[in-house]
This record gives sequence, structure tokens and C-alpha cells, in this order.
Amino acid sequence: MEFDRMSSAGYLLNYSARLFAELLRNRIAPLGIVPGQFPALLALWEKDGVTQKELLATLDIEQATLANTLTRMERDGLITRKEHPADARARTIHLTERGRFIRDSAYQAATQINQEALAGLSEAETKAFLDSLRRVIGRIKEDEKSL
Repeated sequence: MEFDRMSSAGYLLNYSARLFAELLRNRIAPLGIVPGQFPALLALWEKDGVTQKELLATLDIEQATLANTLTRMERDGLITRKEHPADARARTIHLTERGRFIRDSAYQAATQINQEALAGLSEAETKAFLDSLRRVIGRIKEDEKSL
């Protein structure tokens, strides 16, 4: 049995994700953040003051991975954790002034990377590509639930 990696959706998606991550790493390094922190920052820029459990549901990553990421973000002065007003067992996660300040620059970096990477596609092709990716992700997530 032969396997052509250049005809494999999984291989190509993984490879493109690594390329995107490397571009992002280079562009956001001056902001003092790394790609692993980016999903949590995106979620917190959309809604600040959430619990770790809520953030886990939004990001769909492993609890241990998020815990380590949040510890690093706290150490780097991007977030603070506060006691939950209604649940003594929970803590809420809040952006610091620094965490809020870098938002526009981080958005700009990510937007530029996307524009540059997709520059060879027409607007219609870009829309179709992104729609296809969302459908593939949805299908994979459906399969995960049935296992």
C-alpha cells in the first residue's frame, strides 16, 4: 500500500498549521507572546472574566494544556486570576492591562498572515476554502462524539 502525503488532507492540514504557527510565532514574538497562548487570548479578548472551565469549553483543548498555558500567561503578566463571586471553588480569568494592550497588534499580525497566505486565492476561493475547513472540522468533531 502506498501513501502520498501530498494527497493526504491530514498531512497537508498539519503541515499548513505548522507553517502558520511559525509565521505567527515570528510576528507575535515582539509582543511577548507565543502561538500556544494565542487561542486563550483570542477567547479572552472576546469575553474577559471567564472561568477556566468556560475557557476549556471554548477552546476545546486538554485541561492540563490550558492550565500550563494560563500559568505561563499569568507569569508573563497577561492575565490574573480572581476569586469567583458566586463559586468559592472557581476562579475567573482576567486580562491584565498588558494583555488588553497587545490585542490590536496581535490581531493585525494574524490578519496579515492570513492575507499573505491566502493572497493566491480569489475572494470566492478563500470563502470556499474556509467553508470547507469548517465543514471538515465539524465532521471530525461529530466523529469524536460517536466514538
